[in-house]
Amino acid sequence: MVKGLRKTSKNPPILSHEFIIQNHADIVSCVAMVFVVGIMIKATAPFASIFVALQHNTTYPETVEDVLLYAPGIKDWAAIFFYSLIAVVVHAIFQEYLLDKISKKLHLSKSKLAVFNNSGQLVVFYLLSVIWGLDIIMRERYLPEISRLWSEYPAPMIFFTKLYFIVQLSYSLHELPELYFQRVKKEEYLGKALSSLAGLVLISIPYFMSFNRLLVCLLVLHHTSELIFHISQLVQTVDKDEKLTKASTLVSTALRFTARLGSIIISVFTLWYGLALSEQKELNIQEGYYNVAPVRLSILGGILLLQLYLIFNLISDEISRSKENSAYIPAPKSKSKKEKSKKNKKNQDESDLPEVDQNTNKTLRNKLKTK
Repeated sequence: MVKGLRKTSKNPPILSHEFIIQNHADIVSCVAMVFVVGIMIKATAPFASIFVALQHNTTYPETVEDVLLYAPGIKDWAAIFFYSLIAVVVHAIFQEYLLDKISKKLHLSKSKLAVFNNSGQLVVFYLLSVIWGLDIIMRERYLPEISRLWSEYPAPMIFFTKLYFIVQLSYSLHELPELYFQRVKKEEYLGKALSSLAGLVLISIPYFMSFNRLLVCLLVLHHTSELIFHISQLVQTVDKDEKLTKASTLVSTALRFTARLGSIIISVFTLWYGLALSEQKELNIQEGYYNVAPVRLSILGGILLLQLYLIFNLISDEISRSKENSAYIPAPKSKSKKEKSKKNKKNQDESDLPEVDQNTNKTLRNKLKTK
């Protein structure tokens, strides 16, 4: 069994907030096991399989070697819910058995510990997502043959491609309960919740409209830039001497800016030019055909606004960081101030002497001046 992330000497009351937070991994894993066991029972197997297995199969293979192809559909939300439960359990296991043990050895402050835990989780997720996404791009030959991004629309997906999108949506969904499980501060709760919901919506719209080939490329670009960014965040928390901080920040900023520009170029090339060449039908929601000018231009406008917003935030962060760095530079002390402080200290020491000694010192200084 997976133990809770935060342990105390006292056992909290059952079903209290503290009890749920400490044992949330066990509770969620039990809920997930209900669906797994449901597949083994004949009466509940049709219902449980909607949550565990991928739905909307568009092929009926005659042999074992035939490739299964899938389309997006409403039943995918059941699988997204189930795999979000799995993401909560994996999150808790990785946090307790790896990140917590490393953070104890580093002796980080509370602020750095929060950054370390958040970036540590995201580095693993983004790394797996980039490797998985690149494998899809190379396997489907999107990179050498760019025309495949818009050909055969609406193109069906192979098993691993559909599972990739289900995992992406599940991870965005699992971040919402994690705000409660990780005891996020109230002032940060709204911002992080909106960020998770935005990720869920921005991935689901092109996915359910069958623009999945473009979506894979955009996610790989975004995840690569975020991977380097969170690696630089980990470097800043661990690097006490700040030897690698500036270099990692510079690489992260350059790569994030490049990813934004690359996303804009690919989106314009695919939605404005490529899909317009194969536009033959009218809007047909039942068949999943959304390749019409109003839909394409709306998605393109949304992508451009999002990328411009991210670029604006990137520039704002760099300006604020440069201001903070300049504010921390200590001002050099002037020579006159040092001499003045020494003179004041000397006068103060002399005033502590008896009156006879003070007169003697004055006469000696006068004699030295006359000489």
